[in-house]
Amino acid sequence: MTSPPDNNRKIDRAALDRIIQRAAELQTGEREVGDNLSPDEVLALGKEVGIPTRYLQQAMLEHQSTGPAAIDLSLVGRVVGPDEVRAQRVVQGDAEDVLAALARWMDKNELMVPQRRQPGWASWEPLRGMQAAIRRGAASLDTSKPKFMMSRAELVVATVTQLESGYTHVTLTATMRKTRRDYLVGAGVSTVVGASAGGALALLGPFALVAAVPVGVSLLISGVVLRSYRPIPERVTLGLERALDFLERGGVKPGHELPERGPGLLDVLATEVRRALSAGSEQPRRPPGQRPSSKSEKSP
Repeated sequence: MTSPPDNNRKIDRAALDRIIQRAAELQTGEREVGDNLSPDEVLALGKEVGIPTRYLQQAMLEHQSTGPAAIDLSLVGRVVGPDEVRAQRVVQGDAEDVLAALARWMDKNELMVPQRRQPGWASWEPLRGMQAAIRRGAASLDTSKPKFMMSRAELVVATVTQLESGYTHVTLTATMRKTRRDYLVGAGVSTVVGASAGGALALLGPFALVAAVPVGVSLLISGVVLRSYRPIPERVTLGLERALDFLERGGVKPGHELPERGPGLLDVLATEVRRALSAGSEQPRRPPGQRPSSKSEKSP
């Protein structure tokens, strides 16, 4: 006899997904379901098991429009890591509202600035210079928010496609070609230096046995350099998924429902500088050599 579930036991997100999926399988298993169902039959089945229609419509559209993710099948891609990652999802909202929501997300949560924007398509590039340094410094002081996850991406492209009224397919693609090339060059330089040192020792008779030492050390360093690249595309992918989570959980708003945009950090700093300069210029200047009058001199 099985014991009842412990009500005080906590269930994490991964376990919750498995429990809901298994419960849905058990509930649908009680009904006879054919191999091929029409969309109307899927909606009817979902209504019977208590799944809202809008979630079923979104899941079916995502199943129909989502293709395979871009995977680098080359030897370098499998060993080192991909130089391009992609995430895609179907969200509720119109295409232009989705692009506007993505622009707000990039401006607030990532170090990315708009590069180009066309109907159904937009791109961002990394923020550089003093503004990027200020935002990094402010983010390091605020530990309540996640840090920037796409800062190592060279280009982020969003492609939105209107599917049905109120549903949009979003594809986010991030490239890191230059970043991976830098890691490959670093590993190659280490290997060449080690091989050169080993070859030089091999030419000297007494040091021929130790010629393999620099070669082995250089190969070890090259392996560490290459392995340190793999977390970069993983983190960028997590950043793409985080942006899609924002869109899926109500981040898409019509234009008339958006609040007015407040001043940015640089705007606040510029305002304070102008205020300080204007306050300094308004103070009356004393002639050279004149000492400020004391309080007693001002009194009658």
